[in-house]
Amino acid sequence: MSRVEEEPSSREWFRTSKFKGGYPKTATLHYYFHDTLSGQNPSAVRVVPSPVANRTFTFFGQMTMVDNPLTAGPDPSSRLVGRAQGLYASAGLEQLSLLMVMNLYFPDGPYKGSTLALLGRNAALEKYREMPIIGGTGVFRFASGVALANTYSLDLTTGDAVVEYHVLVSYF
Repeated sequence: MSRVEEEPSSREWFRTSKFKGGYPKTATLHYYFHDTLSGQNPSAVRVVPSPVANRTFTFFGQMTMVDNPLTAGPDPSSRLVGRAQGLYASAGLEQLSLLMVMNLYFPDGPYKGSTLALLGRNAALEKYREMPIIGGTGVFRFASGVALANTYSLDLTTGDAVVEYHVLVSYF
């Protein structure tokens, strides 16, 4: 069995971390999640069809893989701040509720190379939805927090949506 080498900066962080007895930092993030199922270059692709999806209002059992842009504003051409990479699946029989499993990746800026892990229930037809942030990497090591989602726009024909997110996260 070979020994896995750690990246020096990670090894140094673990050696010098003030996590033991330290105080967490907090960050508030605001961005727009662009879920595009239509067109030549979709950022969301249905990967698991459901044998009952067409018989239910909720599309129960359907799974979608995403690599959605996160932007500073609701316009798709506004500044890119990150990407949401993961999946969501319709998990509700009677209410449209999605199981969200995503890494929020930040390629530039103060959180460059860092991720936040979002895992939770998204009751998509409710005005505001709250989902937990359960961890992170890079700047966001040992992160926990909450993401509040609000649908900004939805095209019922294509399924394309823009969702506004406010995230409050604590980390060490």
